[in-house]
Amino acid sequence: MAIRTPKPPVALIAGPTASGKSALALALAEAIGGVIVNADSAQVYRDLPVLSAAPAAEELKRAEHRLYGVRDGAVPCSAADWAEMARREISGVHEGGRLPILVGGTGLYLRTLLDGIAPVPQIDPEVRHQVREGSPDANRDKLAALDPEAAARVKPGDKTRIARALEVILSTGRTLAEWQKQREGGIAELIELRALILLPPREWLYRRCDERFARMMDEGAAVEVKALLARGLNPNLPVMRAIGVPEISAMLRGDLTREEAIAAGQQATRRYAKRQYTWFAHQPPPDWPRSTEPLDINRALELLMASA
Repeated sequence: MAIRTPKPPVALIAGPTASGKSALALALAEAIGGVIVNADSAQVYRDLPVLSAAPAAEELKRAEHRLYGVRDGAVPCSAADWAEMARREISGVHEGGRLPILVGGTGLYLRTLLDGIAPVPQIDPEVRHQVREGSPDANRDKLAALDPEAAARVKPGDKTRIARALEVILSTGRTLAEWQKQREGGIAELIELRALILLPPREWLYRRCDERFARMMDEGAAVEVKALLARGLNPNLPVMRAIGVPEISAMLRGDLTREEAIAAGQQATRRYAKRQYTWFAHQPPPDWPRSTEPLDINRALELLMASA
C-alpha cells in the first residue's frame, strides 16, 4: 500500500504593483522565518533596483530574499527561465525546513511555475530573424492566413504576441494554441499552495502608484536609467521597456521636463496596475482568497493561512 506524505507548503502573495505585496510578505517571513522568493519580472534584473521597487537594504536584513537582481539587463529572463530558477529556490528552501513565500505581480511567471509551459521547440533562427525584422502589418497578415484564430485573439497593436504566434507556426508547423495544450513542468500538484490575491480599491491603488513613482524620481531612478542607456543595449530588451524607463529616457534626451516625465511615468504605472488588476481578478482559480480592502497585515495573514 502506498504511503501518502504531506505536500510541502508554498505561500503565494500576488496582485498589482503598489498593492502592498512586499510588506505582507516581509511580515509573514518575519513571523514564521520564511524565505521570500521574487516573482516580479522587473525585479529579476539588477539594473533598476529603485525603479523596480526592489527591497531596500533594511528589508533585506529583516528576512531572506531570493531571485532579486540576479540577471543582468542584457540577458532577458523569460517566464520559463524564471520558473526554472524558482523551482530550484523553492526546493532549496524546503530542504532547509522553511516556507517559501512567492511574491510578485507577473502573472505569466506564476502561471508557468504552477501549471507548466508548452514544450515549444527551439525556433529556427532564420525564421525568428525574418519575423522580428518584418513589419507588424505584414506579420499580422501572415498570421491571419496561417493561424486565423490567433490573429483574431491578439490585439492588432500587440507586436510581440503577433510575432511569437507567427514564428511558432512557421518554425514548427503547429499553432501556439496547439502547443499550449501540452504543458510540462508545473509544480501545482506537488505542493500545498497557500495563496492570497491583493485587489485593493482602485483609487487607493492608483494613488499609491503615483506617490511611489514620484518618490522613485527623488531616490535616483533617473541615475539608474542614465547608466542603463550608457550601455547601448538593444531597446527591445525587457529591461529597456520596464515601466518608467521610456519616460525617464525621454526626459534625459530633453524631450520631456522632469514634471512631464513624472506624470508620464505615473500614467504608465497606473495602466500597468490596471492590466494586472484585471488579470488577477479573473485568471487565478476562484477559490484563491482575494483581499479587496487596503492592506491590513493581520487580516491578510489570516486569509493567507486560511487558504491552506
